[in-house]
Amino acid sequence: MKTQDTFKFAETHEWASIEDDGLVWVGISNHAQEALGDVMFFQAPKIGQEVKQGEAIAAIESVKAASDIHAPISGEIISLNEEMDAAPEMVNENPYAVWLFKVKPTSPETLSADLGTLMSLAKYESTAGA
Repeated sequence: MKTQDTFKFAETHEWASIEDDGLVWVGISNHAQEALGDVMFFQAPKIGQEVKQGEAIAAIESVKAASDIHAPISGEIISLNEEMDAAPEMVNENPYAVWLFKVKPTSPETLSADLGTLMSLAKYESTAGA
């Protein structure tokens, strides 16, 4: 996995890391985990689920709030981080090292268009007030 400096961010506080194998790993930003507080539960999307960019596809819950997780890109959910079932709080410890699910992009063209709507870390932090 790459570093948050190479991640792309959605306005809805998800990060996307485009890996060398073409898959996109998805997690939540530090700003999101701070706003949530102690994460207690992650409701994952389904493997094989087709998702569209911006669609609410999962949920994350903490002691003080629940929040939807949106797809930062369009594609198919191909993998889930099973460690989140047993230890969802690990996202609070290092949100940029904990991925929630992986997406296989619909196509290279769709991926390129989707990435064009996402932000760099610097842009995201200036918008999120981080």
